[in-house]
Amino acid sequence: MPIQRVLLKPGKEKPIHNRHHWIFSGAIACLPEFDDGDCLPVYSANEEHLGWAYFNRKAAICGRMVSFSEESPTEAVGRHLKAAVELRNGFFDPEKTNGYRLVNGEGDLLPGLIVDRYQDVLVVQISTLGMQKLIPIVMDWLTRHLSVKSIYEKSLLPSRKEEGLQDKQGTLYGEIPTGGVEIMENGLRFSVSILHGQKTGFFLDHREMRQQVRKLSQGKRVLNCFAYTGGFSIYAAAGGAAAVDSVDISAAAMQMAEHNMALNGLESSRHHFYAADVFEFLRERPLDYDLVILDPPAFAKRQKDVVAACRGYKDINRIAMEKMPAGSFLLTSSCSYHVNEELFQKVVFQAAVEAKRSVKIIGRHQMASDHPVNICHPESDYLKSLLLYID
Repeated sequence: MPIQRVLLKPGKEKPIHNRHHWIFSGAIACLPEFDDGDCLPVYSANEEHLGWAYFNRKAAICGRMVSFSEESPTEAVGRHLKAAVELRNGFFDPEKTNGYRLVNGEGDLLPGLIVDRYQDVLVVQISTLGMQKLIPIVMDWLTRHLSVKSIYEKSLLPSRKEEGLQDKQGTLYGEIPTGGVEIMENGLRFSVSILHGQKTGFFLDHREMRQQVRKLSQGKRVLNCFAYTGGFSIYAAAGGAAAVDSVDISAAAMQMAEHNMALNGLESSRHHFYAADVFEFLRERPLDYDLVILDPPAFAKRQKDVVAACRGYKDINRIAMEKMPAGSFLLTSSCSYHVNEELFQKVVFQAAVEAKRSVKIIGRHQMASDHPVNICHPESDYLKSLLLYID
């Protein structure tokens, strides 16, 4: 019986030598018989053992490396989980922050896996068939090494379709509290709905930018657009904002934002919550604010959406710039992977030109330390922000 292994074409081993996780189908000379999602050893055309990857014939990214040595996938997954947990243990004071990302996919050398921690609840997000097959190893490690009450899978991702996977949501371990989980972030309290919230429940990746808003908000009138459950709003109010208006199309999100404001003992009469379409709100209101936050969902979920996405980003920024008073600040963000930082800045530049405003960049996105980007795998860097001063 022939050895079960994947053989690459000549020269196609270079990305793996550079510790890039992805193997495209065009790089493969020979695939053995295997079940999609299986882990297989990977060899160069010169018979060099490069490591282990899981493979899926259905996916454009045919293979994803989980080990860059002879170390077995089981050993590699355990070692990477241990390293990810130890890294986070040095970042946060649990008395002030107990909601954070525990595993960040390729950033923690675990492609296809996201694990977010909300106090004593873990939420797992799996995007690939190969990682789905490795999840028993992941679960065994998490339950043996971490003190948690429950683990919930919330794998609701468009990318799963290409992997031949259906959306999946359900309890993997323990019991999930139906009323949500209360977390602390930089000393502020937030109620997180694991079952019904967006993504895994909370946008943990903007923690550092929320801190910037807190420092900038003293005495200011603040508008938080696409506010979700009020992350930026609560930070602004805690920072001494004179008034905070929050806008999101979801009435349920606005109710949660109002609840989070009260949870922190912040005076609610000065802060207002609008369940409304942000584009319509921006067009219809005068926008007499000192600080405006634009943090929309991903407008480009696929490469073919980029043109339409850039149009959307330009429109919301142009409308805001046209109406904002001189001497005000605009924090604008994009979480669209397919719109890179350079393109996003060009779009914001075009918005400023069309708005006929003088605009200065006074800050850029500060990455949350629990969302590491693997320097060998820059594709996992998706979030960008510009802090602007409007003359």
